[in-house]
Parts: sequence; structure tokens; C-alpha cells
Amino acid sequence: MSSQLDFFGSAAARLPQGERGRKAAGRETVQKNVADDETLAGYLESTGNYRVSRRLMPRAVVDKPRPEFPRQGIILDTETTGLNHRTDEIIEIGVIAFTFDDHGAIGDVTGVYGGLRQPGVTIPEEITRLTGITDEMVEGQVIDMDRLSALVARADLIIAHNAGFDRPFCEAFSPIFREKAWACSVSEIDWRARGFEGSKLAYLIGQSGYFHDGHRAVDDCFALLEVLGHARAGQGEAPFAELHQASQCSRVRIYAENSPFDMKDHLKKRGYRWSDGSDGRPKAWWVEVAEEKLDEELHFLRTEIYRWEADPPVKHLTAFDRFKAN
Repeated sequence: MSSQLDFFGSAAARLPQGERGRKAAGRETVQKNVADDETLAGYLESTGNYRVSRRLMPRAVVDKPRPEFPRQGIILDTETTGLNHRTDEIIEIGVIAFTFDDHGAIGDVTGVYGGLRQPGVTIPEEITRLTGITDEMVEGQVIDMDRLSALVARADLIIAHNAGFDRPFCEAFSPIFREKAWACSVSEIDWRARGFEGSKLAYLIGQSGYFHDGHRAVDDCFALLEVLGHARAGQGEAPFAELHQASQCSRVRIYAENSPFDMKDHLKKRGYRWSDGSDGRPKAWWVEVAEEKLDEELHFLRTEIYRWEADPPVKHLTAFDRFKAN
């Protein structure tokens, strides 16, 4: 019986040796090496003792997208000087344009743009540590608005991994983003139900069997596209189909104005978040629920929080106004 060492040894023996062999093999050597790599990776996985992560390779951009995918989507990511869209600035933006159909199946990549931008302030050290972007890299750099606008203008849906962060920054940067439908791949997909340990992009990529160079805008966009289009065994539809369906649904934001102070812990446990009113929203605890859950949520507020027939403010939201700053 062959041992594991015999297996690896035989695979290695098939590789050309020496400079003469490498030059002679040329393209065949590259193809053979890839095949050997996959053979080794498959063997390791088959033992049950190893999990092999593969480098995520960006999808190719096509000139003629398939007509059966008539919709246009954008995956977008930004890197910024901080967390406040009112005072901080975009220093990098990346977008990938892709096609999809009405059932949420992803088609082809049709365009890519990534650009750096010099902000009006020095890039904070913690941002450079996180993104690798330095002041020297962005010096004199500007976003190519013609290329960016050409991609965004055709989009039926813009997807960001935390749209509540990216949309306000993008709308503060340019009006081309303001009248678009947005979707959030963090909050509008039930990742845990799909077997993932969390919704951070690094978790999603790793548990999908890939690795990539993170925290650069275009790289993260390609990574997210791959995760959205990847259906794990036994799950049926891919995550993007779930996200697309969620983007079609209206949701309701309820503001528990003037709720009793001693009820704040009950509201937090229920998933409510506090708004201090500085962003134009009412100063109140608030929550966002599906349209069909409105009556249930109002019943909760009236019976367990206010304990009278209160009529809290309600705002109906679609993908065109969700994730805006206010």
C-alpha cells in the first residue's frame, strides 16, 4: 500500500527539474503544475484532516454579456479617513459592474473601476494600518468621475457590505448615488442560517474556501461577488438571490418616541437602537422591521413599553431610501 509520502513524492517527481526542463515544458508545465496542485489539494481534503483555501481569482470582464441576464448590479466598497461621513472623506473607491436576472442569478462582470483620492487631511495612522493606503499613494490622485458615472448610471441595484456606512459617504461625495436602489449584504442576508459564523467579509471568504488580499476596495468587491454567487452544498439558491429578494421588499422603521426611560433595556433586547437626533431622525429608540411585522411590533410597544394605545412615528422604506444618512 502506498503511503502519503509516496503520493506526494510521485506528484513532485512529475515536475520538470532544472532550468532546461522548465524552459522546455513552457505552458504545459504551468498547466501540469496547476493540475498537480489541485490533485494534492483534493487528496488533503479527502483525508478529512485538512481544509485547503484557494486564492480567490477575480472573474474576467466580458465585452458581450449574456442576454439572459438583463439586470445591472454594482458591488461597491470604499476606504475612508474615518467613520463619520460628515467630517471624514473617501480615499479609495472600487466598483464592479455585473449582470443578473430577475431570479437573482449572477451573470457576467461587465466593468471594473478602482481609484484613489487625495483627501484634505493627512490619512490617520490607524487607517493606513488597516488599508495599507498612505499619503504618498494618494498624493495628487482624483477619482475618475466619467468612468465611475458610466458604471453607476446603468445600475439597477448597488450592493455594499455595510451599506449603512458606504451609502452616506458615497452620497456626500457625489449625487450620482442618490437616486439608486441600495442593498446591504451584511444585514439583508441571514448568513448564520447559511452556516457562517459571522457576517464579516473575512469570515465569509474563509468559510467559502478562499483567501484574498483584503481591505483594498476592488479586491474586496471581487471577494464579495464570489461569496454572493457561491451556493454552499444543500442550500439551493446562492446568497445573492436572497439579497435580491430582500431588496424588493418594503420595510418599516418605527421610532419609539417618548418611551419610558426604564424601558430602554427592553427595547435594546428587542433590537432597537438609539438615535440622538443629530442626523435628522427623531430623538428616540428605533427599529426596522419587515412590512408584515408592523402590527406585531406596534402591539409590542403598546402593551409592553408604553402600556397605552400609543401611535409612534412610522416611516416606510424601499431600497431607494434605505441606508441613507437620514
